[in-house]
Amino acid sequence: MPALTLPPFPDDVPTVDLLIIDYELVKHGDQHEIDRLWEAATKLGFWYLKNHGADEEANAMFEMGAETMNLPMPEKMRYEQGNDGESFGYKAAGANAVDETGTLDTVEFINVSKNDALAWPGKVHRDYPSTVNARMDSTIRPFIQKSLGINMTLLKVFNERLGLPEGALASKHTIDAPSGCESRVIKNPPRHDATAEAKQAIGAHCDFGSLSFLHNRLGGLQVLPPGVTEWKYVKPISGHAICNVGDALSIFSGGILRSNLHRVVTPPKEQGKYERWSLVFFSRPQKDAELRALTEQSKIIADAVASSDDPNKFNTGQSAGAWFARRIKNQRIANRTGPETWRASRGTEHNELLASQVTAY
Repeated sequence: MPALTLPPFPDDVPTVDLLIIDYELVKHGDQHEIDRLWEAATKLGFWYLKNHGADEEANAMFEMGAETMNLPMPEKMRYEQGNDGESFGYKAAGANAVDETGTLDTVEFINVSKNDALAWPGKVHRDYPSTVNARMDSTIRPFIQKSLGINMTLLKVFNERLGLPEGALASKHTIDAPSGCESRVIKNPPRHDATAEAKQAIGAHCDFGSLSFLHNRLGGLQVLPPGVTEWKYVKPISGHAICNVGDALSIFSGGILRSNLHRVVTPPKEQGKYERWSLVFFSRPQKDAELRALTEQSKIIADAVASSDDPNKFNTGQSAGAWFARRIKNQRIANRTGPETWRASRGTEHNELLASQVTAY
């Protein structure tokens, strides 16, 4: 991806204040920093992560993504993810709905399975474009391994704070088991009219999995903090990843860890004139993991579920794989039959109507 001088993030749009967590301190057991991580994960579910050591790997992934997006469309479509509930592969812009009215998304992306990257040159799930294969060893596997190490370190902290037996969360995320874990490089086109209303690139949602490890260079990510009706931007900070809790981890914890509603719109103001590139690694439970609160392993979690207004919501009756496939399949526009299809793609979100009514700024 060619180097560009990008305009600064504007200072006159609403932003959310995220805690900045120092990964090195967390990794070495600094209790004050772990307390701050816990605060971020339980109150909003989003935080910045600095000193994670993955910038070099992330830059190489952006290059791989640009090489892949530059392939001819017929070549990319040979590796399209399809409509059967699988996420790995290429997704063209307009393949997904962003809301229950069927508005089309504007992003294209390439997803690479953790299992395929670690098994390379073997194959677990599927084939990929030549640009992906050429960088599997040098770029994709190192990024995925680094991201896995970071997310597993954070899971270990949460495991202890939740009062779970050692390794309980790790046992739901074993490295070799088939899972929905994947890297994703995302491209969103520029908005040529800087005065136009921000357009949803990815609709309001909570993430499917356990932890997300995001890198971006322009604004566009917005969160809806608890108790407010106005979307707020997450300001990109150089050298800082953005991390968040997903549905699976929230369910495992009985809602103690927060999976928060967020979306992606075109970047604000002058930044909107540029392509928006982002990169994320999604840690997700293995496909056969039962997606329910771990009440029998933690009194803390059991008490949280018992005091919930709806304890049943923490027992999905599905495996992680089935939960994931349902959500992927029903957001595909090719599978749409009406508003009910979009609703069937939802996870722990309980503010869909609210999300459709609030403004972009």
